[in-house]
Amino acid sequence: MRFCARGCRRGTCGDNLGEDRRVNKFSAALNVHIEQVREWGQREVRPAGLEADRNGAPLPPDHPYFAGYVDFRRRHPGPVDDGAVPEGPAVRMAAINEENAYWDRGMGVAAPGPGLPAPIVAAAGTPEQREHFLGPFRGSEIPRWGSFALTEPSGGSDTTAFRTRATRTDRGFLLNGAKCFIGNAARADWVLVQANLDPDKGRSGQRSFFVERGNRGMTGIKVENKMGLRAYESVSFILEDCEVPRDNILGGERPEQTSRSSAYGATMGTLNTTRVGVAASAVGLARSAYDEALNFAKQSGAFRSIRVRDRLEAMHRQLRAAWLMTLRAAWKADSRIPNIVDASMAKVFAAETAQDLASAGMEIVGLEAGAGHHLVEKLFRDAKALNIVEGTGQIQRIIMARHLVGLPR
Repeated sequence: MRFCARGCRRGTCGDNLGEDRRVNKFSAALNVHIEQVREWGQREVRPAGLEADRNGAPLPPDHPYFAGYVDFRRRHPGPVDDGAVPEGPAVRMAAINEENAYWDRGMGVAAPGPGLPAPIVAAAGTPEQREHFLGPFRGSEIPRWGSFALTEPSGGSDTTAFRTRATRTDRGFLLNGAKCFIGNAARADWVLVQANLDPDKGRSGQRSFFVERGNRGMTGIKVENKMGLRAYESVSFILEDCEVPRDNILGGERPEQTSRSSAYGATMGTLNTTRVGVAASAVGLARSAYDEALNFAKQSGAFRSIRVRDRLEAMHRQLRAAWLMTLRAAWKADSRIPNIVDASMAKVFAAETAQDLASAGMEIVGLEAGAGHHLVEKLFRDAKALNIVEGTGQIQRIIMARHLVGLPR
C-alpha cells in the first residue's frame, strides 16, 4: 500500500504529489515505514498470530517474537512529523494500524508498549507520573506492557454502571471491584484502573489509579478463552482492598488539577481518537480477507463465475469506502476539526466491512474455510471483536444520533 500527499492510498484521490515538498518528504517517509511494517508483518507477525491461534492462547511474554519486536521498533521508529505537514499523528496511526492489522490484528494489540493508557497518562498525568510510568518504555530493550482497565461485568459501554470503588485512607486509596476483558493486564508492569472515588458526582466522580505489578489485592487474574483475536490477553481480575499509594491517582490530588485530570474526560477524549485506530485496523483485516478471497478465486478457477466476480467487486467497493471514511476522521483529528461523528461513522462502517468481507470470503473459499484450513476462517472469527471494542456499534449509533438528529442525552 502506497500513500499520496494527503494520506490516501496512491491512486484513490488523484492528488498531485508535486504540490508540496514537505508533504512529499513526510509521505515518502511514511511509505518507507509502511514497507518496513509490511516486511516485518509477512515474516514475523502473521506466523506468530497463527501460532497463537492454533495454541488457543497468547504467546508467553518471553516468546522470542516480543524481543524481536522491541528490536524492530528500535531500528525502525517510523517517520518523524515536524508539525509542518498536514499528516499528523492520527493519519500516521491509521496508516500503520491498517498495515499491522492486515497481518494480524491480535498481535498488534499484544505488542509490547504502554498501549491504550499512554495518551491518557501523557495528557492527564503529573510530570512525575509521566516519568515513572511511561519513562521505562522509552528506549527499553526488553518487552514490557501497560494496560487500561475500564470494562466491568456490570457495564462496558454504560460507564455510569461501573461499581469499582476507591476509598481514601491515611496512606492512599483502597480499590474494590472487578474488571473484565482487559487487554494485556496479566503481563503488564502496571494497570490504570478506572474507579468511582465520589459516586454522588456520577461520571465526574470517576478517577484513574495506577495498580503496579505485584500489588496486593489484585487477585483472581484469569486470561479468557476467546473465539478470535487469541493472540492477546483479555483478562478478568478482582480488586479486594487493593491498596495504592496516594501518588498513584492519575493527575494527583491537588484541587487545581482535579478538573484538568478528570479521569472520565481524559478517557473519553482518548477513546474518541483511538476509535479511528480501530477503524483502520478493521480496514486492514477486511483487506486481508479480500486478498485471500481474491487469490483463492483466481487459483481455484472460481473467478470465472460472474457471481464470484460480482461479489469481489462489491467487496472492493466497500473496502475503499471504509478506508476513505477512516482517513477523513483521522484528517479531521489532525486538523483540530471536531470529528466525533466521523470517528463513530468510520468505526461502525469499517467494523461492519471487516465482518462482511470475512463472511463473503468464507462463502467464496467454501469447504476449505469451513473446515478451518484457510486463513479466511481465522479472519472471520477475528472480525467480530472489532464491532465491540472501544465502543460497540450500537453505542456509536447513539453518538451519531445525538449529533445528527438531536437525540436526547
